[in-house]
Amino acid sequence: MMMTCQTKSRFFTTVLLASCCFASLRVPQIAEADERIPADAAPRYWKGNIHTHTFWSDGNDFPEMIAEWYRVHDYNFLALSDHNILSEGQKWMPHRQIASRSRGKALQKYVDRFGANWVETKGDPDTPGYEIRLKPLDEFRALVEERGKFIMIPGEEISDSAAGKPVHMNATNVKELIRPLGGKTVQEAMTANLRAAKEQAERTGRTILVHLNHPNFHFAVTAEDIAAVIPEQYFEVYNGHPDVGHQGDKNHPSTERLWDIANTLRIAKLAAAPLYGVATDDSHNYHGRPGSHTGRGWVMVQSRFLTPEYLLKAMNRGDFYASSGVSFESIQFENGELSLKIQTKEGVTYSTEFIGTLEGYDDESTERVDKDGKPIRSSRKYSSDVGAVLAKVEGTSPTYKLTGKELYVRAVVTSSEAPADPVFANQRQQAWTQPVGWKERVAAANKVPVPETDDPKKAAPAKISREAN
Repeated sequence: MMMTCQTKSRFFTTVLLASCCFASLRVPQIAEADERIPADAAPRYWKGNIHTHTFWSDGNDFPEMIAEWYRVHDYNFLALSDHNILSEGQKWMPHRQIASRSRGKALQKYVDRFGANWVETKGDPDTPGYEIRLKPLDEFRALVEERGKFIMIPGEEISDSAAGKPVHMNATNVKELIRPLGGKTVQEAMTANLRAAKEQAERTGRTILVHLNHPNFHFAVTAEDIAAVIPEQYFEVYNGHPDVGHQGDKNHPSTERLWDIANTLRIAKLAAAPLYGVATDDSHNYHGRPGSHTGRGWVMVQSRFLTPEYLLKAMNRGDFYASSGVSFESIQFENGELSLKIQTKEGVTYSTEFIGTLEGYDDESTERVDKDGKPIRSSRKYSSDVGAVLAKVEGTSPTYKLTGKELYVRAVVTSSEAPADPVFANQRQQAWTQPVGWKERVAAANKVPVPETDDPKKAAPAKISREAN
Protein backbone atom coordinates (compact mmCIF):
# COMPACT_ATOMS: atom_id res chain seq x y z
CA MET A 1 0.00 0.00 0.00
CA MET A 2 1.34 3.43 -0.93
CA MET A 3 1.39 6.30 1.57
CA THR A 4 0.77 9.91 0.60
CA CYS A 5 3.04 12.60 2.01
CA GLN A 6 0.26 13.67 4.37
CA THR A 7 -0.27 10.08 5.52
CA LYS A 8 3.46 9.64 6.08
CA SER A 9 3.56 12.82 8.12
CA ARG A 10 0.72 11.69 10.35
CA PHE A 11 2.30 8.22 10.70
CA PHE A 12 5.71 9.50 11.79
CA THR A 13 4.13 12.05 14.12
CA THR A 14 2.15 9.25 15.79
CA VAL A 15 5.26 7.06 16.11
CA LEU A 16 7.25 9.93 17.56
CA LEU A 17 4.58 10.77 20.11
CA ALA A 18 4.22 7.12 21.08
CA SER A 19 7.99 6.83 21.49
CA CYS A 20 8.11 9.92 23.67
CA CYS A 21 5.25 8.66 25.82
CA PHE A 22 6.93 5.26 26.16
CA ALA A 23 10.21 6.90 27.14
CA SER A 24 8.51 9.09 29.70
CA LEU A 25 6.90 6.03 31.25
CA ARG A 26 10.15 4.06 31.37
CA VAL A 27 12.51 6.68 32.80
CA PRO A 28 11.11 6.75 36.36
CA GLN A 29 11.31 2.95 36.55
CA ILE A 30 14.95 2.94 35.52
CA ALA A 31 15.76 5.73 37.97
CA GLU A 32 14.07 3.84 40.78
CA ALA A 33 16.05 0.69 39.98
CA ASP A 34 19.30 2.64 39.88
CA GLU A 35 18.52 4.16 43.25
CA ARG A 36 17.80 0.72 44.75
CA ILE A 37 21.12 -0.72 43.50
CA PRO A 38 23.53 2.15 42.74
CA ALA A 39 26.68 1.58 40.73
CA ASP A 40 28.81 2.90 43.60
CA ALA A 41 27.01 1.05 46.40
CA ALA A 42 28.45 1.78 49.83
CA PRO A 43 28.78 -0.96 52.44
CA ARG A 44 25.74 -1.20 54.71
CA TYR A 45 24.28 -3.65 57.20
CA TRP A 46 21.81 -6.29 56.03
CA LYS A 47 19.69 -8.20 58.54
CA GLY A 48 19.17 -11.92 58.18
CA ASN A 49 18.33 -15.26 59.76
CA ILE A 50 20.10 -18.41 58.58
CA HIS A 51 18.39 -21.07 60.74
CA THR A 52 14.70 -21.61 59.98
CA HIS A 53 12.33 -24.60 59.82
CA THR A 54 9.12 -25.20 57.86
CA PHE A 55 6.64 -27.97 57.11
CA TRP A 56 9.36 -29.47 54.94
CA SER A 57 10.77 -30.93 58.18
CA ASP A 58 9.64 -30.18 61.74
CA GLY A 59 8.38 -26.59 61.48
CA ASN A 60 4.68 -25.81 61.70
CA ASP A 61 4.03 -23.41 58.83
CA PHE A 62 4.31 -23.16 55.06
CA PRO A 63 7.61 -21.75 53.77
CA GLU A 64 5.92 -18.86 51.94
CA MET A 65 4.22 -17.75 55.15
CA ILE A 66 7.47 -17.86 57.08
CA ALA A 67 9.36 -15.96 54.38
CA GLU A 68 6.59 -13.37 54.30
CA TRP A 69 6.90 -12.80 58.06
CA TYR A 70 10.61 -12.05 57.75
CA ARG A 71 10.10 -9.84 54.70
CA VAL A 72 7.48 -7.60 56.31
CA HIS A 73 9.51 -7.39 59.54
CA ASP A 74 12.40 -5.69 57.75
CA TYR A 75 14.75 -8.61 57.32
CA ASN A 76 16.87 -8.58 54.18
CA PHE A 77 17.68 -12.26 53.78
CA LEU A 78 16.44 -15.61 55.00
CA ALA A 79 17.79 -19.14 54.70
CA LEU A 80 15.35 -22.02 55.11
CA SER A 81 17.28 -24.86 56.74
CA ASP A 82 15.11 -27.91 57.20
CA HIS A 83 16.57 -31.12 58.56
CA ASN A 84 18.35 -33.21 55.92
CA ILE A 85 16.13 -31.96 53.09
CA LEU A 86 16.05 -29.14 50.58
CA SER A 87 12.75 -27.51 49.70
CA GLU A 88 12.73 -28.80 46.15
CA GLY A 89 10.75 -31.27 44.10
CA GLN A 90 7.25 -32.62 44.79
CA LYS A 91 6.09 -32.95 48.38
CA TRP A 92 2.53 -33.36 49.63
CA MET A 93 1.63 -33.28 53.32
CA PRO A 94 -1.48 -34.80 54.90
CA HIS A 95 -3.79 -32.10 56.21
CA ARG A 96 -4.15 -34.04 59.46
CA GLN A 97 -0.46 -33.47 60.19
CA ILE A 98 -0.67 -29.82 59.20
CA ALA A 99 -3.67 -29.25 61.46
CA SER A 100 -2.10 -31.16 64.35
CA ARG A 101 1.16 -29.21 64.28
CA SER A 102 -0.47 -25.80 63.87
CA ARG A 103 -3.56 -26.24 66.05
CA GLY A 104 -5.67 -26.07 62.93
CA LYS A 105 -4.46 -22.56 62.02
CA ALA A 106 -1.90 -22.95 59.23
CA LEU A 107 -4.05 -23.80 56.21
CA GLN A 108 -6.63 -21.04 56.64
CA LYS A 109 -3.91 -18.44 57.23
CA TYR A 110 -2.13 -19.72 54.12
CA VAL A 111 -5.28 -19.39 51.99
CA ASP A 112 -6.08 -15.97 53.44
CA ARG A 113 -2.63 -14.64 52.55
CA PHE A 114 -1.89 -16.21 49.15
CA GLY A 115 -5.36 -17.19 47.94
CA ALA A 116 -7.11 -20.40 46.92
CA ASN A 117 -5.65 -20.18 43.42
CA TRP A 118 -2.13 -20.52 44.86
CA VAL A 119 -2.80 -23.23 47.45
CA GLU A 120 -2.82 -26.70 45.89
CA THR A 121 -4.78 -29.56 47.45
CA LYS A 122 -5.85 -33.05 46.49
CA GLY A 123 -8.41 -35.42 47.89
CA ASP A 124 -11.63 -34.80 49.76
CA PRO A 125 -11.28 -32.39 52.73
CA ASP A 126 -13.35 -34.76 54.86
CA THR A 127 -11.11 -37.78 54.28
CA PRO A 128 -7.69 -38.92 55.54
CA GLY A 129 -6.39 -38.59 51.97
CA TYR A 130 -6.73 -34.79 51.96
CA GLU A 131 -3.25 -33.34 51.30
CA ILE A 132 -1.65 -29.96 50.72
CA ARG A 133 1.28 -29.42 48.37
CA LEU A 134 4.41 -27.85 49.85
CA LYS A 135 5.83 -25.43 47.31
CA PRO A 136 9.57 -25.62 46.60
CA LEU A 137 11.80 -22.60 47.03
CA ASP A 138 12.34 -22.06 43.30
CA GLU A 139 8.58 -21.88 42.82
CA PHE A 140 7.57 -19.50 45.60
CA ARG A 141 10.60 -17.24 45.93
CA ALA A 142 9.28 -14.92 43.20
CA LEU A 143 6.32 -14.11 45.46
CA VAL A 144 8.45 -12.84 48.35
CA GLU A 145 11.81 -11.64 47.03
CA GLU A 146 12.35 -7.93 46.39
CA ARG A 147 15.30 -6.62 44.40
CA GLY A 148 17.77 -4.88 46.66
CA LYS A 149 15.57 -5.45 49.69
CA PHE A 150 14.87 -9.13 50.47
CA ILE A 151 16.29 -12.40 49.16
CA MET A 152 15.97 -16.09 49.93
CA ILE A 153 19.02 -18.34 50.30
CA PRO A 154 18.80 -22.14 50.07
CA GLY A 155 19.98 -23.95 53.17
CA GLU A 156 19.96 -27.22 55.05
CA GLU A 157 20.41 -28.33 58.64
CA ILE A 158 22.72 -31.31 58.34
CA SER A 159 21.32 -33.28 61.25
CA ASP A 160 23.85 -35.92 62.22
CA SER A 161 24.79 -37.84 65.34
CA ALA A 162 27.89 -39.41 66.83
CA ALA A 163 28.50 -41.35 70.02
CA GLY A 164 24.81 -40.99 70.85
CA LYS A 165 24.89 -37.18 70.63
CA PRO A 166 23.24 -34.88 68.07
CA VAL A 167 25.63 -33.03 65.79
CA HIS A 168 23.75 -30.41 63.77
CA MET A 169 25.39 -28.04 61.29
CA ASN A 170 23.74 -25.53 58.99
CA ALA A 171 24.92 -25.24 55.40
CA THR A 172 23.89 -21.93 53.84
CA ASN A 173 23.73 -21.42 50.06
CA VAL A 174 23.89 -25.10 49.15
CA LYS A 175 22.98 -26.31 45.69
CA GLU A 176 22.57 -29.98 46.52
CA LEU A 177 21.54 -31.94 49.57
CA ILE A 178 24.39 -32.85 51.92
CA ARG A 179 23.59 -36.16 53.60
CA PRO A 180 24.95 -36.58 57.14
CA LEU A 181 28.05 -38.74 57.11
CA GLY A 182 28.38 -39.60 60.79
CA GLY A 183 31.52 -40.65 62.62
CA LYS A 184 32.71 -42.47 65.69
CA THR A 185 33.12 -39.16 67.54
CA VAL A 186 31.56 -35.71 67.44
CA GLN A 187 34.76 -34.35 65.94
CA GLU A 188 34.76 -36.98 63.20
CA ALA A 189 31.15 -36.21 62.28
CA MET A 190 31.80 -32.47 62.17
CA THR A 191 34.89 -32.94 60.02
CA ALA A 192 33.17 -35.28 57.57
CA ASN A 193 30.22 -32.96 56.99
CA LEU A 194 32.48 -29.92 56.61
CA ARG A 195 34.48 -31.84 54.02
CA ALA A 196 31.31 -32.72 52.11
CA ALA A 197 30.25 -29.07 52.05
CA LYS A 198 33.67 -27.98 50.86
CA GLU A 199 33.67 -30.57 48.09
CA GLN A 200 30.27 -29.35 46.90
CA ALA A 201 31.39 -25.73 47.00
CA GLU A 202 34.48 -26.49 44.92
CA ARG A 203 32.59 -28.67 42.44
CA THR A 204 29.69 -26.27 41.91
CA GLY A 205 31.59 -23.00 42.23
CA ARG A 206 29.35 -21.78 45.04
CA THR A 207 30.21 -20.05 48.27
CA ILE A 208 28.82 -22.21 51.10
CA LEU A 209 28.97 -21.27 54.76
CA VAL A 210 28.71 -24.00 57.38
CA HIS A 211 28.10 -23.16 61.03
CA LEU A 212 27.78 -25.38 64.08
CA ASN A 213 24.30 -25.25 65.57
CA HIS A 214 23.39 -25.09 69.27
CA PRO A 215 26.43 -26.92 70.73
CA ASN A 216 24.68 -27.25 74.10
CA PHE A 217 21.70 -29.11 72.62
CA HIS A 218 21.83 -32.30 74.73
CA PHE A 219 25.25 -30.89 75.70
CA ALA A 220 26.61 -32.71 72.69
CA VAL A 221 29.61 -30.61 71.66
CA THR A 222 32.37 -29.49 74.01
CA ALA A 223 34.66 -26.50 73.72
CA GLU A 224 37.52 -28.91 73.02
CA ASP A 225 35.55 -30.44 70.13
CA ILE A 226 34.88 -27.01 68.64
CA ALA A 227 38.51 -25.94 69.02
CA ALA A 228 39.91 -29.10 67.46
CA VAL A 229 37.81 -29.02 64.28
CA ILE A 230 39.66 -26.09 62.73
CA PRO A 231 37.78 -26.13 59.39
CA GLU A 232 34.66 -25.11 61.32
CA GLN A 233 34.85 -21.35 61.51
CA TYR A 234 31.37 -20.37 62.75
CA PHE A 235 29.07 -21.40 65.57
CA GLU A 236 25.88 -20.22 67.21
CA VAL A 237 26.76 -18.04 70.17
CA TYR A 238 23.02 -17.37 70.47
CA ASN A 239 20.10 -19.56 69.40
CA GLY A 240 16.51 -18.48 70.05
CA HIS A 241 15.24 -21.98 70.83
CA PRO A 242 14.45 -22.30 74.56
CA ASP A 243 15.55 -25.95 74.73
CA VAL A 244 19.15 -25.84 73.50
CA GLY A 245 20.99 -25.09 76.76
CA HIS A 246 22.09 -21.57 75.86
CA GLN A 247 22.91 -20.72 79.48
CA GLY A 248 24.44 -24.08 80.31
CA ASP A 249 24.03 -25.60 83.76
CA LYS A 250 26.16 -26.42 86.80
CA ASN A 251 28.10 -29.03 84.82
CA HIS A 252 28.18 -27.41 81.39
CA PRO A 253 29.38 -23.93 80.37
CA SER A 254 27.12 -21.49 78.53
CA THR A 255 27.55 -21.19 74.77
CA GLU A 256 29.29 -17.84 75.23
CA ARG A 257 31.77 -19.45 77.62
CA LEU A 258 32.32 -22.25 75.08
CA TRP A 259 33.23 -19.57 72.54
CA ASP A 260 35.98 -18.10 74.72
CA ILE A 261 37.43 -21.47 75.69
CA ALA A 262 37.48 -22.71 72.08
CA ASN A 263 39.00 -19.48 70.74
CA THR A 264 41.67 -19.42 73.44
CA LEU A 265 42.63 -23.02 72.64
CA ARG A 266 42.70 -22.32 68.93
CA ILE A 267 44.91 -19.25 69.13
CA ALA A 268 47.19 -20.27 72.02
CA LYS A 269 47.53 -24.01 71.45
CA LEU A 270 46.72 -24.62 67.79
CA ALA A 271 47.91 -21.37 66.15
CA ALA A 272 44.57 -21.28 64.31
CA ALA A 273 41.97 -18.65 63.54
CA PRO A 274 39.17 -18.24 66.08
CA LEU A 275 35.50 -18.98 65.52
CA TYR A 276 33.05 -16.28 64.55
CA GLY A 277 29.72 -16.20 66.37
CA VAL A 278 26.27 -16.08 64.77
CA ALA A 279 22.82 -15.58 66.26
CA THR A 280 19.75 -17.32 64.86
CA ASP A 281 16.07 -17.97 65.51
CA ASP A 282 16.07 -21.72 64.87
CA SER A 283 12.37 -21.02 64.42
CA HIS A 284 9.87 -23.90 64.37
CA ASN A 285 6.68 -22.50 65.91
CA TYR A 286 4.62 -19.82 64.16
CA HIS A 287 1.14 -19.92 65.70
CA GLY A 288 1.59 -18.82 69.28
CA ARG A 289 2.66 -22.18 70.64
CA PRO A 290 5.56 -22.37 73.12
CA GLY A 291 8.91 -23.10 71.56
CA SER A 292 11.23 -21.43 69.08
CA HIS A 293 9.78 -18.33 67.43
CA THR A 294 10.72 -15.76 64.81
CA GLY A 295 12.57 -12.55 65.62
CA ARG A 296 14.78 -13.70 68.48
CA GLY A 297 18.27 -13.83 66.98
CA TRP A 298 19.88 -12.63 63.76
CA VAL A 299 23.07 -11.53 62.04
CA MET A 300 23.81 -8.07 60.67
CA VAL A 301 26.18 -8.38 57.71
CA GLN A 302 28.09 -5.44 56.26
CA SER A 303 28.18 -5.77 52.49
CA ARG A 304 27.87 -3.61 49.40
CA PHE A 305 25.37 -5.93 47.73
CA LEU A 306 22.48 -8.09 48.85
CA THR A 307 23.48 -11.36 47.20
CA PRO A 308 24.32 -14.71 48.81
CA GLU A 309 27.94 -14.57 47.65
CA TYR A 310 28.61 -11.05 48.87
CA LEU A 311 26.91 -11.70 52.20
CA LEU A 312 28.82 -14.91 52.88
CA LYS A 313 32.16 -13.44 51.81
CA ALA A 314 31.55 -10.53 54.19
CA MET A 315 30.85 -12.98 57.00
CA ASN A 316 34.05 -14.77 56.10
CA ARG A 317 35.94 -11.50 56.65
CA GLY A 318 34.23 -11.01 59.99
CA ASP A 319 32.20 -8.06 58.72
CA PHE A 320 29.11 -8.91 60.72
CA TYR A 321 27.77 -9.10 64.24
CA ALA A 322 25.24 -11.27 66.05
CA SER A 323 22.27 -9.77 67.84
CA SER A 324 19.22 -10.49 69.95
CA GLY A 325 18.11 -6.85 69.89
CA VAL A 326 21.00 -4.38 70.10
CA SER A 327 22.12 -2.67 66.86
CA PHE A 328 25.32 -0.85 65.92
CA GLU A 329 25.79 2.18 63.75
CA SER A 330 29.40 1.13 63.24
CA ILE A 331 32.12 -1.25 64.40
CA GLN A 332 35.70 -0.16 63.78
CA PHE A 333 38.98 -1.91 64.49
CA GLU A 334 41.83 0.39 63.51
CA ASN A 335 45.31 0.98 64.92
CA GLY A 336 44.74 -1.54 67.66
CA GLU A 337 41.52 0.04 68.92
CA LEU A 338 38.06 -1.54 68.86
CA SER A 339 35.39 1.19 68.70
CA LEU A 340 31.62 0.77 68.70
CA LYS A 341 28.76 3.16 68.05
CA ILE A 342 25.49 1.78 69.36
CA GLN A 343 22.12 2.69 67.90
CA THR A 344 20.25 4.19 70.81
CA LYS A 345 16.67 3.93 71.98
CA GLU A 346 15.08 6.49 74.26
CA GLY A 347 15.16 5.44 77.89
CA VAL A 348 17.48 2.48 77.26
CA THR A 349 20.99 2.20 78.70
CA TYR A 350 23.89 0.13 77.36
CA SER A 351 26.78 -1.67 79.03
CA THR A 352 29.68 -3.12 77.02
CA GLU A 353 32.11 -5.78 78.18
CA PHE A 354 35.34 -6.22 76.25
CA ILE A 355 36.25 -9.87 76.67
CA GLY A 356 39.45 -11.70 75.84
CA THR A 357 42.32 -13.83 77.01
CA LEU A 358 45.78 -12.41 77.71
CA GLU A 359 49.10 -14.05 76.95
CA GLY A 360 50.52 -15.81 79.99
CA TYR A 361 47.03 -16.83 81.13
CA ASP A 362 46.59 -19.73 83.54
CA ASP A 363 46.06 -22.62 81.13
CA GLU A 364 45.43 -25.32 83.72
CA SER A 365 42.16 -27.22 83.35
CA THR A 366 40.39 -30.01 85.18
CA GLU A 367 37.93 -32.66 84.14
CA ARG A 368 34.33 -32.28 85.26
CA VAL A 369 32.91 -35.10 87.34
CA ASP A 370 29.53 -35.96 88.80
CA LYS A 371 28.71 -36.33 92.49
CA ASP A 372 30.18 -39.84 92.44
CA GLY A 373 33.42 -38.66 90.91
CA LYS A 374 32.70 -40.10 87.47
CA PRO A 375 33.69 -38.06 84.38
CA ILE A 376 30.95 -36.01 82.71
CA ARG A 377 30.69 -35.47 78.96
CA SER A 378 31.39 -31.76 79.16
CA SER A 379 34.00 -29.11 78.53
CA ARG A 380 36.82 -29.04 81.05
CA LYS A 381 36.99 -26.40 83.78
CA TYR A 382 39.30 -23.51 82.94
CA SER A 383 40.51 -20.57 84.97
CA SER A 384 38.81 -17.18 84.93
CA ASP A 385 41.78 -15.95 82.88
CA VAL A 386 40.12 -17.54 79.86
CA GLY A 387 37.57 -15.15 78.41
CA ALA A 388 38.16 -12.54 81.10
CA VAL A 389 36.37 -9.19 81.19
CA LEU A 390 39.19 -6.85 80.21
CA ALA A 391 37.11 -3.69 80.50
CA LYS A 392 33.52 -2.64 81.13
CA VAL A 393 32.21 0.59 79.60
CA GLU A 394 28.84 2.28 80.01
CA GLY A 395 27.33 4.39 77.26
CA THR A 396 26.82 4.31 73.52
CA SER A 397 30.37 4.79 72.16
CA PRO A 398 32.57 2.26 73.97
CA THR A 399 36.19 1.72 72.92
CA TYR A 400 39.01 -0.59 73.94
CA LYS A 401 42.70 -0.03 73.13
CA LEU A 402 44.60 -3.28 72.80
CA THR A 403 47.90 -3.51 74.66
CA GLY A 404 49.44 -6.21 72.47
CA LYS A 405 49.07 -8.86 75.18
CA GLU A 406 45.60 -9.98 74.11
CA LEU A 407 45.17 -13.26 72.25
CA TYR A 408 41.90 -11.76 70.99
CA VAL A 409 39.26 -9.26 72.05
CA ARG A 410 35.52 -9.29 71.42
CA ALA A 411 32.71 -7.14 72.73
CA VAL A 412 29.27 -7.99 74.07
CA VAL A 413 26.78 -5.17 74.55
CA THR A 414 23.87 -5.62 76.93
CA SER A 415 20.98 -3.18 77.03
CA SER A 416 18.56 -2.48 79.85
CA GLU A 417 15.67 -3.48 77.59
CA ALA A 418 14.14 -6.97 77.62
CA PRO A 419 13.40 -8.70 74.29
CA ALA A 420 9.82 -8.59 73.05
CA ASP A 421 9.79 -12.40 73.12
CA PRO A 422 12.35 -13.52 75.72
CA VAL A 423 13.83 -17.00 75.73
CA PHE A 424 14.82 -17.16 79.41
CA ALA A 425 14.08 -15.29 82.63
CA ASN A 426 15.56 -11.81 83.07
CA GLN A 427 16.93 -11.81 79.54
CA ARG A 428 18.15 -8.51 78.11
CA GLN A 429 18.79 -7.55 74.50
CA GLN A 430 22.39 -8.06 73.43
CA ALA A 431 24.84 -7.95 70.53
CA TRP A 432 28.14 -9.74 70.00
CA THR A 433 31.05 -8.55 67.85
CA GLN A 434 33.60 -10.87 66.29
CA PRO A 435 37.03 -11.44 67.86
CA VAL A 436 39.81 -9.12 66.69
CA GLY A 437 43.50 -8.63 67.40
CA TRP A 438 44.50 -12.24 66.67
CA LYS A 439 45.78 -12.20 63.06
CA GLU A 440 49.34 -11.03 63.76
CA ARG A 441 49.79 -13.58 66.52
CA VAL A 442 48.48 -16.51 64.47
CA ALA A 443 50.45 -15.43 61.41
CA ALA A 444 53.64 -15.21 63.44
CA ALA A 445 53.07 -18.64 64.95
CA ASN A 446 52.69 -20.05 61.43
CA LYS A 447 55.68 -18.00 60.18
CA VAL A 448 53.70 -16.33 57.40
CA PRO A 449 52.97 -12.68 56.66
CA VAL A 450 49.78 -11.09 57.90
CA PRO A 451 47.28 -10.61 55.03
CA GLU A 452 47.55 -7.07 53.70
CA THR A 453 43.98 -6.93 52.39
CA ASP A 454 40.55 -7.83 53.67
CA ASP A 455 40.51 -10.82 51.34
CA PRO A 456 41.45 -13.79 53.54
CA LYS A 457 41.96 -16.00 50.49
CA LYS A 458 45.26 -14.18 49.94
CA ALA A 459 46.50 -15.55 53.24
CA ALA A 460 48.62 -18.63 52.66
CA PRO A 461 48.17 -21.18 55.46
CA ALA A 462 44.90 -22.97 56.09
CA LYS A 463 45.11 -22.18 59.78
CA ILE A 464 44.71 -18.46 59.24
CA SER A 465 42.63 -18.57 56.09
CA ARG A 466 38.90 -18.09 56.66
CA GLU A 467 37.47 -19.52 53.45
CA ALA A 468 33.69 -19.51 53.60
CA ASN A 469 33.34 -23.18 52.84
